[in-house]
Amino acid sequence: MSALPLTPRALYEEVAELLRQRIFSRELAPGSWIDELKIAEEYGISRTPLREALKVLAAEGLITMKVRRGAYVTEVSETDLADVFHLLALLEADAAGVVAARATEAQLQDLQRLHGELESAARPGQQDREKFFEINERFHKRLLEIANNRWRDQMVADLRKMMKLNRHHSLLKSGRLDESLAEHRALMSALLARDAAATVRCMQAHFQHGLEAAV
Repeated sequence: MSALPLTPRALYEEVAELLRQRIFSRELAPGSWIDELKIAEEYGISRTPLREALKVLAAEGLITMKVRRGAYVTEVSETDLADVFHLLALLEADAAGVVAARATEAQLQDLQRLHGELESAARPGQQDREKFFEINERFHKRLLEIANNRWRDQMVADLRKMMKLNRHHSLLKSGRLDESLAEHRALMSALLARDAAATVRCMQAHFQHGLEAAV
């Protein structure tokens, strides 16, 4: 791997993002040791920005620092995963209720367009799980943007990083993609009807079923 090009972003932030993506893709698997010397050589950098990057990832919960043993990719237990899903359900259900009550027609159409992309990615015989997963993330991110609460957004972003450690995500379970799409259809119907209470229930159910498939 060649040396990293210089950009306006601090070098340690660039390194943190590269490592973050390697963790999410499971190239760096849960429980694996981070070989600082090898990674520094791969990126053509000193160990100082690498260690700063590891501090960032440790603060996000993606890396666990062990005394005299170094850095390891965090392993997520079933209890951790249940806690993360519980909090995400609370936060995103609240955001969904706000969107149902306050979104403009144009904003609802944004969500409807993304839902249409989900439908296409889940088309029988042509299912693309990775594409569905990516569009699903964009849908949830757009819903949060519309709800417009930066404190909630930050909490959700941190929790979703932890959820991504469970990379063999629930959509890989047999039938889960179709179930998830059905849940999104119900959510979208409630949003378009501007039924805040029903929207909250749909989002909570979506996360509960996601957790059941993930553990």
